[in-house]
Amino acid sequence: MLNRLTDSLNFQAEALNLRSERQRLIASNIANADTPGYVARDFDFAQALRQATGQASSGSNALSTPKLQMATSGTGHLNRDGQPAGSRTAPDMNYAAPAQTNLDSNSVDMDRERANFADNTVHYEATLRFINSTVRTLNTAITGQ
Repeated sequence: MLNRLTDSLNFQAEALNLRSERQRLIASNIANADTPGYVARDFDFAQALRQATGQASSGSNALSTPKLQMATSGTGHLNRDGQPAGSRTAPDMNYAAPAQTNLDSNSVDMDRERANFADNTVHYEATLRFINSTVRTLNTAITGQ
């Protein structure tokens, strides 16, 4: 029972961290909208979340078995892919293709970036609400009110 609770909270915490990182990237793209030669960056959130939670498949086939995470009893132990336990792998960064050609070779499309920023903000707030709801429910169950 406790594993289900911590797994849910860990999943939401990973999602919150990735949403925060994506928000930082989008803000960086917006800040560099006038920088000549700047190429906008982003990452696939769903793939990054699967990778962060250990649910990414090991091959390109969708039917392949998921990667399993090695159980560790100490923070110095090695985890999957030789990384220390608790360390995060950086999501695979993608570069945005320019929607229209610019003389300064800048690929930032402000309309796309604003839409991505607003969408990510809504998802970030929803993740926070899920975490708050889970903690509130646990607190109610513990106190018995």
